[in-house]
Amino acid sequence: MRRRAREAVLRSLYRREFLPLSPEELLAEEDVGRETAFARSLLAGIFAHQEEIDRIIDARAVGWRLDRLPLVDRNILRLGLYELLFTDTPPEVVMDEAVELAKAYGTEQAPVVVNGILDREWKERRGDGRTLG
Repeated sequence: MRRRAREAVLRSLYRREFLPLSPEELLAEEDVGRETAFARSLLAGIFAHQEEIDRIIDARAVGWRLDRLPLVDRNILRLGLYELLFTDTPPEVVMDEAVELAKAYGTEQAPVVVNGILDREWKERRGDGRTLG
């Protein structure tokens, strides 16, 4: 199940905040079942695009600098933005999965913040003014 892979990627991103490990090293301790390739591609993609993703978070997190966001919330946003902008996963699925991760693992405000940032970014990229959420 892809949710299990996303949870593993989120744990890996959190661990990376403290340990400078490669995507392979971070995922080595995770059991993602048949979704190993999906988890690896997400984590490698986030690493490859992290600078751009972090700039988006920094610009969108009104009143918060990137380094002031709670670690879990920041990493849920990294995962959601990567999947939204760089994969073919349907935007509605990305947003739903990110909000579910925020409810399960993030701070109290995380679901609202994650939904708001992902929705605004997608709406502006799509250019038609409609929101997903």
